[in-house]
Amino acid sequence: MSKKTGVLIVNLGTPDSPSTSDVKRYLSEFLNDPRVIDINPIGRKVLVNGIIVPTRGPKSAKEYKKLFKIGNGASPLLTYGKNLLKLVREIGHKQFDVELAMRYGNPSMNSILEKMRLANYDQIIIFPLYPQYASATTGSIIEKAFKIISKWWVIPEIKVIGQFYDDFRYLDCVKKVASSFDMSEYDHILFSYHGVPERHVNKVYLDGTPCKDHHCDQEINNENKLCYKATCYATTAHLSKMLNLSEDKFTTTFQSRLGRDPWLEPYTDQTVEHLAKKGVKKMLVFSPAFVADCLETILEISEENQEIFLENGGERLDLVPALNDSEDWAKCVVKIIQDYI
Repeated sequence: MSKKTGVLIVNLGTPDSPSTSDVKRYLSEFLNDPRVIDINPIGRKVLVNGIIVPTRGPKSAKEYKKLFKIGNGASPLLTYGKNLLKLVREIGHKQFDVELAMRYGNPSMNSILEKMRLANYDQIIIFPLYPQYASATTGSIIEKAFKIISKWWVIPEIKVIGQFYDDFRYLDCVKKVASSFDMSEYDHILFSYHGVPERHVNKVYLDGTPCKDHHCDQEINNENKLCYKATCYATTAHLSKMLNLSEDKFTTTFQSRLGRDPWLEPYTDQTVEHLAKKGVKKMLVFSPAFVADCLETILEISEENQEIFLENGGERLDLVPALNDSEDWAKCVVKIIQDYI
């Protein structure tokens, strides 16, 4: 008898609406996660609830209003997630059940995992939709899932899909999306990844040495194989090779930093400004850490960084869309799941 399998695909999350109250609620849940802001619990509570949420909430609500308007009244991240879920169910041909949850916001991991508990699966596969592992993303999802499941009386076999940045099927999906762009038209290609504080990647190394000592921008090895910085650079290396880009044609950068602590460099916004001032006129941007377009791609890259580029002499900045709800991406998700079954 084949095992009855349930699959939980999880993405970051979104506010229920762009109202200030919903955005504040979302930010509070997100930023109070100790894997996101990894400081003293009391200090984190004061910082998040007393400073960040009250000050950033109204500003972020304005950004989410733009985003929801672009998404026809809904969050693009959630819409793409629901569409992907439907396609995976169709392509999977009932080999497994699949559900969608968000780490923060709705549909919540608590509610969806309760639904899966009642389905009485022999095995559950947890699939965070992050190509590169980071403690603040994949790690947070795994921890949350285990906390919920650990309270069940009957715990089925649990499997986790940790990262897939080097899976040729995922990389080929990115290449296919990019095929609608003529690389020769652009002076420079930017591979922009979501940033994390340097201290996050420093914690990866069990010998206590910092990330900078592990050649993360040059190779993947046994020490840095779970370092977010290393896997981002490795993703760029794979994609640049598949796209036949010369080394002087592309740059790896990191976006969306928060606070004054050092984050992974080089920073996307500063690099965009620098390249524009150097005479780069046409730039194409990939965001390979995001499988679905969201605020960080739709607004931060296509609006904010495009504005920086144009203000400093650039003429055109284009964004390669994320994989979103394409059929190729849905087929890739199904194949990765089948590997784990």
